[in-house]
Amino acid sequence: MKNILVINSGSSSLKFQLISMPSEEVLASGLVERIGLEMGKLHYKSAGYSTSEEMEIKDHSVALTEVTRHLMSSDYGVIQDPADIPAIGHRVVHGGDKFSDTIIINDQVKATIKELFSLAPLHNPPNLNGIEVAEKIFPNAKQVGVFDTAFHQSIPERANRFAIPNEFYDKHKIQSYGFHGTSHKYVSEKANELLGKKESKLITVHLGNGCSITAVKNGKSYDHSLGFGPVNGLIMGTRSGDIDQSVIFYMVEHLGYSAQEVSDILHHKSGMLGLTGYSDLRDIEEQAAKGNRECQLALDMNAYRIKKYIGAYAATMNGLDALIFTAGIGENSDVIRKLVCDNMDYLGIELNDETNSLRSKENRTISKESSKVKVMVIPTNEELEIAKQTFQML
Repeated sequence: MKNILVINSGSSSLKFQLISMPSEEVLASGLVERIGLEMGKLHYKSAGYSTSEEMEIKDHSVALTEVTRHLMSSDYGVIQDPADIPAIGHRVVHGGDKFSDTIIINDQVKATIKELFSLAPLHNPPNLNGIEVAEKIFPNAKQVGVFDTAFHQSIPERANRFAIPNEFYDKHKIQSYGFHGTSHKYVSEKANELLGKKESKLITVHLGNGCSITAVKNGKSYDHSLGFGPVNGLIMGTRSGDIDQSVIFYMVEHLGYSAQEVSDILHHKSGMLGLTGYSDLRDIEEQAAKGNRECQLALDMNAYRIKKYIGAYAATMNGLDALIFTAGIGENSDVIRKLVCDNMDYLGIELNDETNSLRSKENRTISKESSKVKVMVIPTNEELEIAKQTFQML
């Protein structure tokens, strides 16, 4: 048995899970939030124990030190010494075209992650910070990088290139990279297990505050909605998704917005928030049920965009075996799932309204027995996927 610590380091937060492998038992988990602010908060949970504590957490080093203190507590801890953790799996958002698989982190890997800061300025810097902090606190543990973009390295060139002059690809590596790869990989593998297939044509739909959709052919990413950055594709909580480039030029040239202001609008003020004034889908669904036209239109637009991608991906793969919903909205919103699946019988999708309306944390099929395409809800578990890949590196 090996204890794998999984770390997801954000700009002001640090999520963690300690997982015993290969049994996949979660020994402890938690979140440190508001790092660097006046007062931080640590949430910690282990078997039979949970706590939330407010304290000053000036940086990620303090955050991980506090996590380690809880993990080693004589009262509720789960390890006795940092050496009880032989490996730490780190989520790294952007690996560019450099990393197509999980890798043991060394100085060269860290330098490459730093080179990619410009492609993921909100994610890669804190990801690297988490790695460097973990190296100091757990000097004997192998540090392992699991990249969001790695799963999408299999996308064929005809799908990941942009029709712009070749020099932008040759010199600057401007192409579609894709994200949420750990989630799409986990749920597609789980779907194949449930279907009893090794060769399959799947579409995985990751719907949270950030959203993406992936065509998965025979276990490999075949096409994906997020591109060079994480704002393309589906309509998201605050991100616009696909937009006509002419709109951006018009905003800059005729409305007086700077490029940075337009970027801020598309990333933080658009999507469901821009359409409704609400970013939480539960609020939008509640308002739509009360007759709010803007909220109902936003739901319809959201589902319509997903339908378009499903049709396109089914066409490129020449078929579809299963449609999988995952992540916070995908797992919990029967409203969105129904809007997406209604009037899709041409593709062989027949939703079972009764099973769709059930709330569960379990893997489940929500299509009718007669449905040619299985519709499934599979809760994602990115931390477990990172632990599995890290354990394999050992």
